[in-house]
Amino acid sequence: MNPKTILLVEDNSSDIELTKRALGKNHIANELVVAEDGQEALDYLFGERTYAGREITQLPALVLLDLKLPKVGGLEVLQRIRANQQTRRLPVVVLTSSKEEQDLAASYDLGVNSYIRKPIDFAQFAQTIQQLGLYWLVLNELPPKVKPQ
Repeated sequence: MNPKTILLVEDNSSDIELTKRALGKNHIANELVVAEDGQEALDYLFGERTYAGREITQLPALVLLDLKLPKVGGLEVLQRIRANQQTRRLPVVVLTSSKEEQDLAASYDLGVNSYIRKPIDFAQFAQTIQQLGLYWLVLNELPPKVKPQ
């Protein structure tokens, strides 16, 4: 797996397509793995169920996490990422339409790296994705991997 994989955790098919289009428009060619609910994201990260046998030491470079998800909500996904020795340093950006101040506060309390509200306009959305890609995939130094104990 490409160490620069992006895990997009999003249940809205329109937002998934918008994200794919924005990545393509901005020539961000990283592999994109899409999890359409919180449970699927956790299964992917921890190599369970459908992803049993996946090499879990190969983490994505970035998780783009929506908050309003079926099965397991985004805040719980974030909490479980931060609680696990292997994934606690994984860069997580909340990318949500939520304007709830409590979601913003809870995300930071749980250790999110960044919180971004999705712009409604595609041009603004594409620019947001370009800036995210530039910062998180090019400029940002990834933390060292946690060595298994």
